[in-house]
Amino acid sequence: MHTSHGFVAPGYENVRALFESFLAEDPQYSAQLAAFANGTPVVGLAGGPDMDAHTITGAYSCSKGVAAMVIALLVQDGVLDLDAPVAKYWPEFAVHGKDRLLVREALSHQAGLMGVEGGFALDEFTTAAAAGRLAAARPYWQPGRQFGYHALTIGIIMEELCRRTAGESLQSLYDRRIRTPLGVDFFLGLPADQEPRYRDVLYTADPQQPWVDPRSLEGLNGNAPVSTVMELPNIRSVRAAGMSAAGGVGSAEGLARLYAAATTGINGAEGFLTAKTLELMSQEQVWGLDRSSGLDNAFAVVFMKPHPSRNFGSHRAFGHEGANAALGFADPAYGLGFGYIPRRAEEGRTPGRAHRLAAAVRRSAAVLS
Repeated sequence: MHTSHGFVAPGYENVRALFESFLAEDPQYSAQLAAFANGTPVVGLAGGPDMDAHTITGAYSCSKGVAAMVIALLVQDGVLDLDAPVAKYWPEFAVHGKDRLLVREALSHQAGLMGVEGGFALDEFTTAAAAGRLAAARPYWQPGRQFGYHALTIGIIMEELCRRTAGESLQSLYDRRIRTPLGVDFFLGLPADQEPRYRDVLYTADPQQPWVDPRSLEGLNGNAPVSTVMELPNIRSVRAAGMSAAGGVGSAEGLARLYAAATTGINGAEGFLTAKTLELMSQEQVWGLDRSSGLDNAFAVVFMKPHPSRNFGSHRAFGHEGANAALGFADPAYGLGFGYIPRRAEEGRTPGRAHRLAAAVRRSAAVLS
């Protein structure tokens, strides 16, 4: 039987017990779990085969939450206005009825640009070429009137807005202003010298999975030129480029540190986002049935918001999950930054391990506050 290694602060023993129960029930289970409370590390656990605190692996759409921190800085700096039309910064975008689409609408999955006919080449995703194709595309619904998860294309939109307003790539700005100065162990663009730490995400292809029409909205939503989106971070070129929609890799401690640094601050410093910026970025923009999946969903500006079927935090929480059931979020109501990354994809578990661990962390934080 595998046991965890790492630490929990006094009062968080229930979190270790829950994590170890997952290790005990499944010999293939491997994961990292981390949490900060009011800027102080309170949980740092890892366990299972080939997984320790030094391991980094794919976190899929948790990357969106990381990239959203860059968008938040642009808003805070006053160079990006959430209530301005996207076309103010990106004139080529103003075709096919997209001229009035606001930045906050585009960044809460309301653009109707799930993909483009024929899909994008893998090496297009982080380039101006993909942005040009998306700008010229006709939306699949009237922009701003409904929402559907833009699984890959929201990354293209974020990256192009960053290039247009900051004059540099989102990945470069993230490295310069967030990752390096704050020591965040999460990468949007994995350097070659970090490759020995990387372990592939493990997943099982399900031959019984219903066929998805590639020309449906759901099919367009996953229009990567690979057999499954689950492959993405396991492809060296993808994690090297750091596509902000799904190509980020790192550790659970990196996710928890990032969300804590943005909100409560760490190491005695204030959070790098102001209260006003946090309010703007974390206010819920849409909730209801997702036009792509037909499931309920809720989004702030890029960030996911908790709701009954994704109950990862308080009403003030914001963050993002990944396709392998990874999760990173901040919960200002409890002063928490949280990160969870499994080695093996956990799709289909209800309630998810990440949500159960997040609830355990919140319970401890509430008792100790």
